[in-house]
Amino acid sequence: QGTFQFLISFFLMLYLLFFLIRDGRDLVVRIRRALPLSDNQKRRLFSKFTRVVRATVKGNIVVAAIQGFLGGAIFAVLGIPAAALWGVLMAFLSLLPAVGAGLIWTPAALYFLMKGMVLQSVILTLYGILVIGLVDNILRPILVGRDTKMPDYLVLISTLGGLALFGLNGFVIGPLIAALFMSTWGLFTSPEGNR
Repeated sequence: QGTFQFLISFFLMLYLLFFLIRDGRDLVVRIRRALPLSDNQKRRLFSKFTRVVRATVKGNIVVAAIQGFLGGAIFAVLGIPAAALWGVLMAFLSLLPAVGAGLIWTPAALYFLMKGMVLQSVILTLYGILVIGLVDNILRPILVGRDTKMPDYLVLISTLGGLALFGLNGFVIGPLIAALFMSTWGLFTSPEGNR
């Protein structure tokens, strides 16, 4: 069910992306005109918006690549054939919330267990949970938070909240809403923002 929803969301995103790329500049101009803020405030708000989207997407891609590399490396160490292919698949699946790369390494650990290779199964399970799984929780707040200039705890909470409310799109939407809130708050509370 999660994979089916992911595919639908992915193709819907591609469909909408076409129109956003085609009509994006016009939409930005209309939104700028509609906002009841000064030019300086609008500039700061749009700058923050762009920075957060770029940082979130870049953070997701970097985390997925690292998880795929780590997964492929442990597969190679354990002697699983086509480790590079499995690593690439783990990188793509890392974009799925909750399960992600576990869709690849969990069946491999179960396979080892059923074949009586208990040590390999335990190594792969512990590595999958403690290394591959935790990369997401540790690196994402650091990567996204550094570029968006938001505290790590806020990035983590907004990402998890975004995932809970919006599914896969919450990776971007959660931190984006948090950053826009903080940016808007800053516009009205800082002395230079009120000009």
